Amino acid sequence: QVQLVESGGGLVQAGGSLKLSCAASGRILRLNTMRWYRQAPGKQRELVATITSGDTTNYADSVKGRFTISRDNAKNTVYLQMNSLKPEDTALYYCNADSITYYSGSVYTARDAWGQGTQVTVSS
Repeated sequence: QVQLVESGGGLVQAGGSLKLSCAASGRILRLNTMRWYRQAPGKQRELVATITSGDTTNYADSVKGRFTISRDNAKNTVYLQMNSLKPEDTALYYCNADSITYYSGSVYTARDAWGQGTQVTVSS
C-alpha cells in the first residue's frame, strides 16, 4: 500500500552534481524521519544523511558540505542534492523511512520502509 521510489541517479563526472528524489506513494498521512544510505560494491551500507520530521539534519563526515538533504511534506518527497561529486561517492543510494503512516481503509503505520535504490556513478 505504500512504496518509496527513488529517482535521479545516473552517471556524472567528478565535480558534477546530481539530485536524488525519494517519493512515498499511497495515501500518506505522515512521514517520520527519513534517511539516505548508500552501498558500494564490496562495502557495507553507509548512512549518508538524515532529516527528521522537524527538519533537523545530520550528515556523514564524508559528505558534509557537499550533500544537502531536504523534504517536501506536501509532496511526500525527500531529496538529496549532491554537489562536488567524487568517484568514491559511486554507490547504490537507498532511501529509508523510520515509519510511514498511511490510510488504506483504515490508518496503518509501516515501519523501516526502504526504496529499491538508484545508482550513482561518478567518473574520474
